Amino acid sequence: MLTDDGKHLYVSWDEYHMLIERLALKVAASQWKFDQILCLARGGMRPGDVLSRVFDKPLAIMSTSSYRSDGGTIQGRLEMAKYITMPKGDLAGRILLVDDLADSGMTLKAVVERLRGMPAIAELRSAVIWTKGVSTYTPDYFVEHLSTSPWIHQPFEEYDTLRPEGLAKKFAV
Repeated sequence: MLTDDGKHLYVSWDEYHMLIERLALKVAASQWKFDQILCLARGGMRPGDVLSRVFDKPLAIMSTSSYRSDGGTIQGRLEMAKYITMPKGDLAGRILLVDDLADSGMTLKAVVERLRGMPAIAELRSAVIWTKGVSTYTPDYFVEHLSTSPWIHQPFEEYDTLRPEGLAKKFAV
């Protein structure tokens, strides 16, 4: 739900899952055949997992981080993992890169540049749920273009501040 000021978008779990499924349908409609999915941790893990299951393709994970300051709301220097985690083999062939959103575009652009430098990758396409108007990178597949570039409040963010003591209180009788 977008607030009246257009600066915040609040997403429920049901909406979030529906958006991931719509992303899967967009990729399927393109009829592009890919070999593997590479998701960017952390935001791309849930969409990557669902797409991996829907398309029955192996899932690889690459950790990236740039939103660390002020409770994860201020973008800093991008850090990319040196290695990509996958069950077997190497990242190769046609790769679908998955993340939750193209915010500034900085992360996706940097990862795409790195991956395009890998000779084993024959083709690379990207997929996200949301693309913000301020993004300098436009993914091949996205569900929603947010021209006002609101801050997206995703349903899993409740865990950013929840600690074991809080969980214990939640289940205390």
